[in-house]
Order: sequence, then C-alpha cells, then structure tokens
Amino acid sequence: MKGRVIETKADLEEGAAWLARHHPAFARILASTGPLPLRRRPAGFSTLLNAIVAQQVSTASAAAIWLRMDRAGLTEAAPVLAAGTDALRAVGLSRQKVGYAVALAEAEIDFDALGQMEDEAVIAELTRVKGIGRWTAEIYAMFSLGRADIFAAGDLALQEAARGMLDLETRPTEKALARMAEDWSPWRAVAARALWSYYRVMTNREGIQ
Repeated sequence: MKGRVIETKADLEEGAAWLARHHPAFARILASTGPLPLRRRPAGFSTLLNAIVAQQVSTASAAAIWLRMDRAGLTEAAPVLAAGTDALRAVGLSRQKVGYAVALAEAEIDFDALGQMEDEAVIAELTRVKGIGRWTAEIYAMFSLGRADIFAAGDLALQEAARGMLDLETRPTEKALARMAEDWSPWRAVAARALWSYYRVMTNREGIQ
C-alpha cells in the first residue's frame, strides 16, 4: 500500500507544521524560507525523459535541448524508438543519453501501476532502467507521484542545507543524511522542500556556489 500523497498546498502546510512542531531546527529555517513550493509535475514517460536530458548539463542547456526535442516530437516513447540515433543526436543528446532515452522507451514502464506501488517498489522499478539512478527515481516519486515520505539523501544541496540547519562542521554523507531523515518521517518530502528552500537562503547569505 502506498503512503501519503502531497496534492495541494494544504498538504505541504500540514507537513511543514508537523516538522516545525517536532523539530525546532525546521521551525527556524521555515521562518526564513516562507511558503514551500508544491513543485508537482505530470507523471509519465515525458517527465522521466526530461530528467535524463537534464543530467549533468546546465539548466539552460537542458531547456534548449528539450525545446528541440519537443519541436521534433521526440518526447514520448514511440517517437523516440522510431527516431534512430542520428535524429536523437541532432536535437542535442549525447551518445550516452541517446542510449538512456532508448532504454527508457524500451522499458515499457506501466506508469499507472507505478502510481499504486509502495515507495521502495517505485524506486526499484525505475532504477532497473539504464540511465535512471536512485536520485532521479526519488525526484520522480516526490514530484510526479507526490510521495510525502521520500527523501533524496544523495542530493548535494540537501546535504549542504542540512549542514547549515544543524550547524554541522562538515556536510553529511548520503548515508548519514538518510539516517537523519528517518526522524523526519512521515514528511520527508516536505523536509526536502524545506531544505532546498533553505539552501537558496544560505546561498544568498553565504555566497555558496
């Protein structure tokens, strides 16, 4: 059985209030971040393909490539499979990402079924696809499926924000942050939104690059 789903701003507010009540550190950072963003995205092939396109390139580059793919009609599985390597390379995908895009199209993920799976089953189903690591799967589960208790502990911005929030000497490792986040259940995805928002506050204040 799947857990709580974040659908509305009211869900976010409920989670943020819970975190603030149970963890004074969150009460402090939430006072500086203001309302948290919902950041819901459509579920399905296109969103996952977009995430692959965005891997290891700038936001601007990813947006430009995605625009070319959209104009060429290459944002769904069937056209990607039919296109061939040259057409996918022509819109700006690297050879590696062409392979990832084709692998995703060939995986034939049942996105409706995915929405009914337990959190870890979702992660397992997505990470079996070449080019989709745990971080990408967690982001999809958080923002496309709205899962309330997913946390991307491998995210460097979350690690740095946790360091600042908890006044740690060094940035926590992925494993260490995952252990910390256990205390933020059942609202770990709201904790992540709070930490991402706090990271932006920290960046402006401390000049973190």
